[in-house]
Amino acid sequence: MNVEVTPLPGIGVRKDFALDNGRRVGVVTHRDGKIELIVSKSDDPDACLASLPLTSDEAGALANLLGAPQLVAQLTEEHREVPGINTKQMTIKSGTPYDGRTLGDTAMRTRTGVSVVAVMRAGQVHPSPAPEFTFTAGDVLVVVGTAEGLEAAVKILHHG
Repeated sequence: MNVEVTPLPGIGVRKDFALDNGRRVGVVTHRDGKIELIVSKSDDPDACLASLPLTSDEAGALANLLGAPQLVAQLTEEHREVPGINTKQMTIKSGTPYDGRTLGDTAMRTRTGVSVVAVMRAGQVHPSPAPEFTFTAGDVLVVVGTAEGLEAAVKILHHG
């Protein structure tokens, strides 16, 4: 996928790419920190068909929605030939026992045999988080383990 980066003098930077249907989708990051999701015409990338302003939290949530499934799919494909190994994404929800606590506090590996291989937060991937990594609401965990271990991990994250 070829992502084009276009400086917009006095505005910021546009990063976009062409979809299979010819339209372009991208993000404009303004100098003042504002973010816009854009869709442009296929024959004129400067002609915007739609623009959706996003807060940084909204942009992060969208990045998590798009990025976590892709990461899970890639890991699932890599583990396809290893029987009994599954990959799943789990979300830290506000007010749950581990919102604001560390990975080490969960004792996830010891209690379930499941490994947290990455955490997606605000569009950023944090690979191989250490035990002192502190979770916050909205984090998407990418975990690997047995089906039973993954079920137990979901219960731990939601109920303690």
